[in-house]
Amino acid sequence: MTTETKLVTPGTDGNVHLSRVLKPIHLWALAVGLVISGNYFGWSYGFGAGGPMGLALALIPVTIFYVTFILSYSELATAIPHAGGPSAYARRAMGPFWGYMNGISCLIEFVFAPPAIALAVGGYINFLVPSVPTLTAAVASFLFFIFVNYLGMKTSAMVELVVTVIALVGLVIFWVAAAPHFSMARVMTEPLLPFGMKGVMAAVPFAIWFYLAIEGGAMAAEEMVNPQKDIPKGFLSGMATLMIMGFLTLFLTAGIADYNLVSAVDFPLPIALAQVFGDNAFIVVLVNIIGLFGLIASLHGIIVGYSRQTYAMARTGYLPKFLAYVDPKRHTPVWALLIPGLVGLGVVLTGQTAIVITIAVIGSVALYMLSLISLFILHAKEPNLKRPFKVWYPVIPAISFIIGIFLTISVIISSVDALKWAALVYAIAIAYYFIWGNKNIRPFEEEFGVLDDLDA
Repeated sequence: MTTETKLVTPGTDGNVHLSRVLKPIHLWALAVGLVISGNYFGWSYGFGAGGPMGLALALIPVTIFYVTFILSYSELATAIPHAGGPSAYARRAMGPFWGYMNGISCLIEFVFAPPAIALAVGGYINFLVPSVPTLTAAVASFLFFIFVNYLGMKTSAMVELVVTVIALVGLVIFWVAAAPHFSMARVMTEPLLPFGMKGVMAAVPFAIWFYLAIEGGAMAAEEMVNPQKDIPKGFLSGMATLMIMGFLTLFLTAGIADYNLVSAVDFPLPIALAQVFGDNAFIVVLVNIIGLFGLIASLHGIIVGYSRQTYAMARTGYLPKFLAYVDPKRHTPVWALLIPGLVGLGVVLTGQTAIVITIAVIGSVALYMLSLISLFILHAKEPNLKRPFKVWYPVIPAISFIIGIFLTISVIISSVDALKWAALVYAIAIAYYFIWGNKNIRPFEEEFGVLDDLDA
């Protein structure tokens, strides 16, 4: 029988904090659940950018990057198991401004990803019930899962585990149904690379979508029973699961249907199966219904991520103090759930799935590069920092950083429309920091006092 350990750290109310209730299976479910919607939608826009082989080629360096990054990130997450995640790592390594910027990068990723997922939920529901408008379903689903998150982390974790398992079953059903009809000739269409290497680079943001947000599991560190031992288990098992999922989904989809039919829709798997079995076939409807669970898993999990990042940044003093308020009964950061959620709802109303995805990807690559730089600096600055999980340093982080430069260049080159919106968000965030956000930052020692109980 497990006991719930309350995290005793300074807070806005002096008493109410997050609760330690999560085990490795929950982090695995959160890591996979955060990302699993990337198999059900979003990635197929990469077919339009670079064709099937262009997207497949883009997925190779993206996968190597994520494997090496998650190994490196696990070292950071176990050395500094803090709800601020990337914000905390960068602050400890490079000071308050870069901690703030990494936190903002995380929020760009985690606030813009849910609207894209909610739009896909709306698309799947509209495909099943055409009388329900896509935007209506998207807004309703977003609001519902903000409420589910309010019920508390234990409830949220159980919901995430259940819907993630169901979503995985749905993918297995898709793979089994698609495999007998797979044709490599459809994958190897001529020309193999319709837009050359430029198309491969343009497909990178959509290859990233297969793994985007897995790092969000680190923000549940303060709610894990034993974060220093369990974070690597949850992260690495999650990464292995996602690698298998990504390649199977890409190739089996391209191998059963004309890729042009799924390159600009938010429900590619049912559309692909419909080319084989017909629009109203049971298997098509079943995968469409279960696809909703995949989208729900990610929508729900990323809401957990943005709320914890917002909470941690408010607790630090970067953001207004009221955002760090924790409900005394549910142990949930209420305003950190609601305020970014309202921003996300506004983004949903744009209906621009591909652009919203790309904005989230821009935030993610900035987060990855700043986190890797933080790892290098911490090794130089704090060689004796307690590191329960040690990456093969500097080889693995160096590989990750080099590939990360390629991913960053690819995203910048291929994302002109989204880049200007992301730049606007960063400009506003930087202005806020110098006008207000740097005035109330808590002392370094007090902020990282959250870790003291782990060494007791």
